[in-house]
Amino acid sequence: MSAEGLLYAAWRGLSRLLRPALGGLLILRVRRGKEDPERLPERRGRASRARPEGPLVWVHCASVGETNAVLPLIEQLTARGMAVLLTTTTLTASRVAADRLPEGAFHQFGPLDVVTYLDRFLSHWRPTLAIFVESELWPVALDELARRDIPRIVVNGRMSERSARGWGRFPLVHRAIFSRITEVFAQSAADADRFRALGAPKVGNLGNLKYDGAILSADPAALQALRAAIGDRPAWVASSTHPGEEQLIAQVHRRLAADFPGLVTVIVPRHPERGADIAAELRSDDLAISLRSAGEPVPAGAGIYVADTLAELGLFYRLVSVVFVGGSLVEKGGQNPIEPARLGCAVIAGPHTGNFPAVYEALMSAGGGIQVDGPDGLATVVARLLADPEEVERIAETGAQVALSQTGAVDRTMDALKAYLPVSAPTDERPPIGAAR
Repeated sequence: MSAEGLLYAAWRGLSRLLRPALGGLLILRVRRGKEDPERLPERRGRASRARPEGPLVWVHCASVGETNAVLPLIEQLTARGMAVLLTTTTLTASRVAADRLPEGAFHQFGPLDVVTYLDRFLSHWRPTLAIFVESELWPVALDELARRDIPRIVVNGRMSERSARGWGRFPLVHRAIFSRITEVFAQSAADADRFRALGAPKVGNLGNLKYDGAILSADPAALQALRAAIGDRPAWVASSTHPGEEQLIAQVHRRLAADFPGLVTVIVPRHPERGADIAAELRSDDLAISLRSAGEPVPAGAGIYVADTLAELGLFYRLVSVVFVGGSLVEKGGQNPIEPARLGCAVIAGPHTGNFPAVYEALMSAGGGIQVDGPDGLATVVARLLADPEEVERIAETGAQVALSQTGAVDRTMDALKAYLPVSAPTDERPPIGAAR
């Protein structure tokens, strides 16, 4: 047996040994509100519905961002007559799926990467094709699919420099895993090069699906209420923030509040379940804090509004035009700036944007965003933009143009996938990419 074969045999055996511990982990996640207790069998590969007749495509995502990115592709697959099984690993992504999956597609929670669970899962669903979104790569799942001769495609493939360096420390491991991928459709030339270097046998650069995603929605009544609450006061948004960033945002707010009376800083945490802890941590004698999930109103004077509710980013990107995109002041690699850019916001980011280097490079080089080196720089830029609506408009218009110029990845990806799909009758149906702001 080859070294790679021995490694996979070890993985498969280890996954069996870890089953009891993983069962305990699932129970712990239920207690923490991170799993649906009624659907826990799905995480063990047990289906909660019958398999539909005909060809079926399995699409696997991690969380909300990947789910939103792949939805237009799922719409095109179902328009061709494919049944689509979407699996995710987070509750928030499952809720997005419940709201937005087209007819012909349905959701299950993804099975843990255990031989027994995956055998049960694949024996029931018998997919024609397996699609993994961005960087969701699981060794046992890839091996089980390869044993069944089911094509394994990575779409919107993303491989940051940091991740590539991590994989590079274990040559045998990355060769074993990446060699089992049938084809990678990367989202940039740099991502494609990293996948090739790690051993993926066939790689193409088809662009970023997130440029083609549906525009984030917003409840008109909620938007009207928030606009009335803020009035003509200055306001800015810090979106998708991570632990450690909220304290920095509060510092920036304190610096700005002296020069901008009634300033409202909206913090939208990346993980909404952190909202109550963020509010408790930031509350002080000189800082008014309101928590949206608790039904608290926007502060009447200067203060911070913690918007810890699900699927409302579109609301706040319509409410405020100056947006800092989080995960970039701390070393998390940054979050997706495409969504605020498409909604006409002036995007600001910190120095850590390694998760989306091509996207940030396109925005920043064209003048469709501003990158700062830390909280001091953030305070300076936010102050400048709050005082200059014309600059905000220029940056926002440029960012929206950059985002529009990068569309087309969904069609290119669909064309490339046709080689792996059963021949079907052509269709002229094209799902909507999104509406204007």
